[in-house]
Amino acid sequence: MKPLKWTGKSREAVLEFADLARQRAGYQLYRVQVGLEPFDWKPMASVGPAVREIRIHAESEFRVIYIAVFDEAVYVLHAFQKKTQKTPDKELERATKIKRESYEEKKINNSK
Repeated sequence: MKPLKWTGKSREAVLEFADLARQRAGYQLYRVQVGLEPFDWKPMASVGPAVREIRIHAESEFRVIYIAVFDEAVYVLHAFQKKTQKTPDKELERATKIKRESYEEKKINNSK
């Protein structure tokens, strides 16, 4: 099972989800850790290749953006409560920035 690597404030964001949404997010991330697909997801090509969004339907809509193509871990890039039909640009920009920073950190750590 791959460990989770939380980036930015993604862990804190998931912990702030409503109880049911937090439980569902945890289970869906567990499925990803053991190599299964989440029940409801979509690719997030606008954030980057291989980046996916878990869609959680609870009292409201919640999203967890992650990447799982690396052998060492599942990287949770961003998490938020969705309040509009379209994912806000600021949330996509934040996920893209965190992904870029995570890739750069991974390159630095792998070169040591």
